[in-house]
Amino acid sequence: MRFKFVSSRRGFLLISAMTVAIALKACQNKTPEVPDPKLTATPISLYGGGATFPSFLYLRWFTDYGTKNPNVEISYQPIGSAAGIQQFLSTTVDFAASEVVLTDQEIAQVTRGTVMIPSVAGSVAVVYNIPGVKTGLKLSRQVLPAIFLGKINKWNDPAIAALNPDVTMPNLPITVVHRSDGSGTTAAFTAHLSAISPEWQKKVGTGLNVAWTTGVAIKDNAGISAQIQQGEGVIGYVEYAFAKQLQLATAALENKQGQFALPTTEATAKAIATIQLSEDLRGSVADPDATDAYPIVTYSWVLAYQQYDDPKQAKALQNVLRWALTDGQSMGLELGYVPLPDAVVQKAIAALDKIGGVKKGSH
Repeated sequence: MRFKFVSSRRGFLLISAMTVAIALKACQNKTPEVPDPKLTATPISLYGGGATFPSFLYLRWFTDYGTKNPNVEISYQPIGSAAGIQQFLSTTVDFAASEVVLTDQEIAQVTRGTVMIPSVAGSVAVVYNIPGVKTGLKLSRQVLPAIFLGKINKWNDPAIAALNPDVTMPNLPITVVHRSDGSGTTAAFTAHLSAISPEWQKKVGTGLNVAWTTGVAIKDNAGISAQIQQGEGVIGYVEYAFAKQLQLATAALENKQGQFALPTTEATAKAIATIQLSEDLRGSVADPDATDAYPIVTYSWVLAYQQYDDPKQAKALQNVLRWALTDGQSMGLELGYVPLPDAVVQKAIAALDKIGGVKKGSH
């Protein structure tokens, strides 16, 4: 098996044992298939970097694919969406990953051409560590932004207590933790807060990086998860797969219909279904208007080039992504992700045909 999952961050070490166990189990339960003869002649390497959001699934995908195609070595470094985008723009990677698609201005910088492929969907969970409160915490559309603005700073605040009459909230300070790195998870989270709170939109706004008014900055989804595990009274946000794998307490959030929803598969899928993608497969929803929908969801995209120096490398990437979009989609369910809608899968597979060819001017 020729696969590398590169990580230099302290926080990610806390979940490495779990992810390796997942990968080993996958390898043991799968019968190796005959490698594609088109890819067996010469070893092919693909190097990518970017979003931590899909880390668990990418580990599973690239491990399984590497087992079946041992001549294809896939390395992925989960460094955050912003860093992934920058590496993609500077052409120091073969592919990148992000929960934020490129802007028209960024696309214009890429002389090789850009293809944006939705790879998986998921939700952003609000996670917490409150002594004695493992489940049942509800946060409304007024309370959630107020906490992350620092306006509500005690867990027994009357506004929280009124939402949770059956839960004894402790007289404990609230410690907000948020991402320090440029993050697609942050972009999805702050887009929702901007949609439901004019004050948040005015004071903080949305993006890969924002000017937080309170809280402690922590690097990547794994780092936030570790801080939640370690600190009493802490609240933060992570991609739901991290909350599921690490069994973090997760809040039910009020959606646009006034319902309190957890980031279950069903609630996330209902929200994802409201996203309308453009012809080049860009799209998002900041506040989904659907019954029983969880309110903070996003796609995660693979950023690929239209032209590569080596046509075999382009073909290998096409094959990896085609496999991920078909056989690989169901693998996300047990990890905490949501498979792409069938119509999106078909459009994504069609977009793979744009990847390929020799870069103009290359030797």
